[in-house]
Amino acid sequence: MSDTDEFLESNRRYAEQSFGGLMPLRPSRQVAVVACMDSRMPIFPMLGLKPGEAHIIRNAGGVVTDDVIRSLLLSQRLMGTREILLVHHTDCGLTKISEDQMRHELEAATGMRPWFAFEAFSDPYADVRQSIRRLRRSPFLPHRDAIRGFVYEVESGYLREVEPDDREPAT
Repeated sequence: MSDTDEFLESNRRYAEQSFGGLMPLRPSRQVAVVACMDSRMPIFPMLGLKPGEAHIIRNAGGVVTDDVIRSLLLSQRLMGTREILLVHHTDCGLTKISEDQMRHELEAATGMRPWFAFEAFSDPYADVRQSIRRLRRSPFLPHRDAIRGFVYEVESGYLREVEPDDREPAT
């Protein structure tokens, strides 16, 4: 049995035994979380969230890209979220790659140079600060006053808050 077959069996059990019915479309806590896709980060339990309470946006590194801003503007403008939590983590895979080396390797393997940025970084705390700055500068987000950033310690399970750069205005 493949992993996907096991997932489908788990879904059948969930639908028959645990599914609580249709929930409202809008997140009840008015929160959007931007986090890394790392499988060691169990977002719902680590934040004490339940289904239907928050939008969860995940990508490699949890970095703020154009697509993340697109998702956040839809979350805020159409679904009523007001707060944004950024969650990076220690021992992130993006701290272990070189942007240039990855581009060269992919070009050699595929014959095409990637047109997108990998957003590699060396310090998750500094990258959270950069992500906060990107969000605060975005004219598309109506709610930029409640953005907080954190680094999740994969070694301990604790979130450590990152103080934003005070030189950057909130709005």
